[in-house]
Amino acid sequence: MIAQLLKFFVVFLVVVEPVSMIPAFVSLTADASEAQRRQMARRAVLIAACILTLFAIAGGPFLALMHISLESFRIFGGVLLFLIALEMVFARPPGTRTSIPEEVESRHRADISVFPLAFPFIAGPGALATILLAFGPASSDPWLFAGLLACVFAVLAITLALLHIATPLMRVLGVTGSNVVNRLSGVILGALAVQFVIDGVRGSFPLPG
Repeated sequence: MIAQLLKFFVVFLVVVEPVSMIPAFVSLTADASEAQRRQMARRAVLIAACILTLFAIAGGPFLALMHISLESFRIFGGVLLFLIALEMVFARPPGTRTSIPEEVESRHRADISVFPLAFPFIAGPGALATILLAFGPASSDPWLFAGLLACVFAVLAITLALLHIATPLMRVLGVTGSNVVNRLSGVILGALAVQFVIDGVRGSFPLPG
């Protein structure tokens, strides 16, 4: 179980990409004070925690209600995570998170804690898909479920800590530094995404014998 929790923690941390949020967060809050930035960061992480917890609890029953097998969702989730990985490797704008009109709209908002910070930056499609993939099989094991939820909260705590020090961290990393970190993370995520697809196909079409 420790290995499973560690794997989920790494995958979820890479999917959330807290380092990649720093340039966007600093840019979108350019006119805000440091206290206002930290308040928005805390509110965004709290809202994202509520969304992710809701998906963790209700995701499995929802898939069962819709008659969607976990293997089918594992294939879709792997494809989605692979697209995110490609964006990270090539340092492209995150089209899997926000569209261009949504990005333009966010630049005119005084408070970005709900949109786009909480959703879709933190609790985006990739994060929600990862939650459903991990928590679906864990619904019958309360200890595994609690461990996975603890990993989610740990990643959110790391995200909040990085957003709190976004301004000085941006001075150190710069855009190039954050892109380097994202590219390395994208390579790892891409490999894991391919494994998700392989596992989904293998589960849907088991080999005889």
